[in-house]
Amino acid sequence: MAPQRLDGKVALITGATGGIGTATAELFAREGARLVIADVAEGPLLDLAHRIEAHDAEVVRARLDVSSAREWDEVIALVRDRFGTLDVLVNVAGIVDWPGIEDTREEAWDRVIDVNQKGTWLGMKAAMPLLRASGNASVINTSSVLGLVGSGAAAAYQASKGAVRLLSKTAAVEYARQGVRVNSVHPGVIATPMIQEILDDQGDQQPDIQRTPMRRAGRADEIATAMLFLACDDSSFVTGSELVVDGGLTAH
Repeated sequence: MAPQRLDGKVALITGATGGIGTATAELFAREGARLVIADVAEGPLLDLAHRIEAHDAEVVRARLDVSSAREWDEVIALVRDRFGTLDVLVNVAGIVDWPGIEDTREEAWDRVIDVNQKGTWLGMKAAMPLLRASGNASVINTSSVLGLVGSGAAAAYQASKGAVRLLSKTAAVEYARQGVRVNSVHPGVIATPMIQEILDDQGDQQPDIQRTPMRRAGRADEIATAMLFLACDDSSFVTGSELVVDGGLTAH
């Protein structure tokens, strides 16, 4: 049997009940990680924990609103008490709002920025002492292809994901000599609950799929394998990078 790539590592995954978060948690468990899975959706979180436990993986679940500094502190205290260490932080939690500049409501803007941008910063801020103490840690922040290129819509979402990209880079520089690597992952059109209604309505005629050279939506497990590469020691010299997983969407 091949060695497990995350054997002995402790990983905290936010947004764990979404498509990408779930696929990442299940893959990390198969690769030997001890998991803390966090989300605001407590029922689905319990179901996910039961599925992971069925494969004899160690998992702890925690309710977490990533926009709350207090809740982040509570989750990190849980990690410290249960495991004493943290090796991998995967910030997946995110929300989307589709309107452009003029149609975006201020309260919607604030909520998207709070979850996607502020939540990523709060997570790194709260977790960094444990990550630095690990001496060989990885932070993976989930951005988007819409953190790289404009779309003419989704103003708040694009602003937040662009911020996650540069926040990851500056954190990578800050912690490069402290044993913490920081990278961002940029999914393209991925068939997850966040956009499933659009995909169900438009199918392969969805405009972004039509612009994707591979002419299909990606799968959550195809993002999870990218997360795994950045989490494990195979990526030991990779920090401050953007791992784009988009079927070629941003290649032209």
